[in-house]
Amino acid sequence: MRIAAQLYTLRNFLKTPADISESLKKVKQLGYNAVQASGIGPIDIQEFKALADQEGLTICATHIGYNDLLNDMDAVIKKHQAWDCKYVGLGGLPPEFRENSQGYATFAKQASEFGKQLKDAGLQFIYHNHDFEFAKYEGKTGMDILFEMSDPDSVDFELDVYWVQAGGADPVEWIRKMDGRMKVVHFKDMIVTPDRKQRFSEVGEGNMNFKGIIQACEDIGVEWAAVEQDDCYDRNPFESLEISFANLAKLGAKA
Repeated sequence: MRIAAQLYTLRNFLKTPADISESLKKVKQLGYNAVQASGIGPIDIQEFKALADQEGLTICATHIGYNDLLNDMDAVIKKHQAWDCKYVGLGGLPPEFRENSQGYATFAKQASEFGKQLKDAGLQFIYHNHDFEFAKYEGKTGMDILFEMSDPDSVDFELDVYWVQAGGADPVEWIRKMDGRMKVVHFKDMIVTPDRKQRFSEVGEGNMNFKGIIQACEDIGVEWAAVEQDDCYDRNPFESLEISFANLAKLGAKA
């Protein structure tokens, strides 16, 4: 398993091609050799690939909008093939599917169709969770429904371990459940403030069981662990990525 930087962490520094170029340089200097493309501003597909190549950064995965998958699949495929990027990620369930078990089941069927189209092009669809998928409907969580009712040959998952924990589930248990259906994972940590608020933190600075999480990922053959921090609060996001990288290196993770 290799570590990547989820560029959504740096979204405020990725508005223009010049910003993107400078940010990719810094990411490489921090020790990362791969990025997940998400939260980047307008830039030509080939230019982004050239900038990543210039820094020796692999584009290991993306997050793509639901409407792009629904209405512009040819462009999605073209972009990922140009980037030599196999993993096509959807960053969350559209709101219209979240209200009941039928919504989850309907989306599972649609995700399977997306996955089949991508698989035919040599790509792989991956679904990224938040906490709301762990709400229960007739005794099953939304995540259970997505997992059980989507086509295992065409739909993989990209567990976000923070959001699994926030949803009241066990990240290690869920990683092991994903055996055979997960090659990309999101690493972020959680702390609790004295006034009982959950907050994002740099990996290794929070309370989550990252030794167990890393071991479970290694055991099931995860290829990429993308480091993400939705909010770095008063800390510079580049510094947050640097701290996470250093702590993961201490735990034996590799760039």
